[in-house]
Amino acid sequence: MRNILIIGATSAIAQEVARVHASRGDRLFLLGRDPAKLHMMADELGDAIVGSAAADFADADMKQNETRVASAIAALGTVDVAVIAHGWLGDQRQSERSFEHAEAIIATNFTSAVSFALPLVNHFEAAGAGSLVVLSSVAGDRGRPRNYTYGAAKGALSLYLQGVRSRLFRSAPDVRVVTIRLGPVDTPMTVDHPKNALFGQAGPVARSIVEAETAGPLDAYLPWYWLPIMAGVRSLPERLFQRFDFLAGR
Repeated sequence: MRNILIIGATSAIAQEVARVHASRGDRLFLLGRDPAKLHMMADELGDAIVGSAAADFADADMKQNETRVASAIAALGTVDVAVIAHGWLGDQRQSERSFEHAEAIIATNFTSAVSFALPLVNHFEAAGAGSLVVLSSVAGDRGRPRNYTYGAAKGALSLYLQGVRSRLFRSAPDVRVVTIRLGPVDTPMTVDHPKNALFGQAGPVARSIVEAETAGPLDAYLPWYWLPIMAGVRSLPERLFQRFDFLAGR
């Protein structure tokens, strides 16, 4: 039995992650945006839920997030695994006209994630053990006109986690800091996106996330086929990349 903190717990993928952990007998604390969904998860998972709290991850005062983490740790006793799973695509075209909208996308996908990661990393470093798993995106691997504000925030998050891993390499080598570079997944977040064969499904992706908590690469692509795809996309010279409408089009 392990103690699990899930941040962004009301997203479709995070709910599936919670179900996997509950089925294994783990104890969970859920932090999410939607109080109704939190109540639904508590009713569904029963005694597996030690506690939950609603929070606005775009809250201007993100200093509260350290207190939220401390409250979760107090409820669980300690945290063995923390999953940071929240994100927001926003509207790319609006982010090109409105700094306020661009700032909100960056704050939700990068600044907010860092505000949770920082106290959790310190908790794991002090304990000398634990796993922090953070959902980033393949959108952070290359700037594309259709989502580059979101992609820039996720790219910054992936870079931040690389630095955390290097920081802990000597001080806490048993702590796992895992970056999950997600490809598109068929969830409410992508409901308006045309679907194709490359879209993952929330259930299998969630099971892979739980596996990544204890084994596998620390910088992982899910579903797995995005690793070779993005290697090819990153290798294209910019002038060539811009000629392919399916890559650099709207």
